[in-house]
Amino acid sequence: MSIAPLARRRLAVTGSEELGAYRVLRVADPDGPPPQPGQFTMLAAAQRWGGGEDERPYLPRALSVAHHADGESHYLLEDVGPGTRRLCELARGDEVLALGPLGRGFATPAPRQRAILVGGGVGIAPLAILQDALALRGMKAVVLLGFRDGDRARGAALLRDARVATDDGSVGHRGLLTDLLAAELAQSGEAVVYSCGPAAMLEAVRALCAARGVPAQLALEAPMACGFGACFGCVVPTRDGYARVCVDGPVFDAAALESALVPGVGH
Repeated sequence: MSIAPLARRRLAVTGSEELGAYRVLRVADPDGPPPQPGQFTMLAAAQRWGGGEDERPYLPRALSVAHHADGESHYLLEDVGPGTRRLCELARGDEVLALGPLGRGFATPAPRQRAILVGGGVGIAPLAILQDALALRGMKAVVLLGFRDGDRARGAALLRDARVATDDGSVGHRGLLTDLLAAELAQSGEAVVYSCGPAAMLEAVRALCAARGVPAQLALEAPMACGFGACFGCVVPTRDGYARVCVDGPVFDAAALESALVPGVGH
């Protein structure tokens, strides 16, 4: 596991491109530890990071690394509030404050296992770098992605050879992403599922894999303030007691979870 120094680094933004309803923020990080698939970075704009002179600054945002190559990390953003809006505004030449990579990432599948990557919305980000890592090992993965609508489905371009489901049927399968997963699991062969996305989707994936006896690794999303376990703001229940998503996760073995519905996250 890559361990980052517990100090923020001031890094330059090298670009920001629109990808449907999302943006891909590219950040130069030549001296930082290379992230492992599933790890995240606490990211904040170096300037104008807050609501104004009389208001408190925003908390850094925990963002999964989507791609990393040649000393540059990519992050998938969606404008869902003032903090993410500020990050979406950044352009080449701006700077960010970064702490990461943090957390525990995905474990590599065994040679006999067929990897199935299941992602929803901005949760597709850590699956992109996982696909890259598997490709370097000569391993292919089945990619199943779900989105609310066609504009968001353009984010599927972050990965290769993805099969897509949309709520409105504008792209790919009309209906639930778990419909595609159930059909894939019905095929012969030993499989392992890697998933990240909205909590309700993760719970559906967890329950389906449990019913089929298929191992799964789930990357959970939770409110985070620090990113390294000091604040206990991202605690989730597991079968062995409470765990902190930022240091004990964000990737958990699905069998260790009673539920993937994280307290404090809207479902």
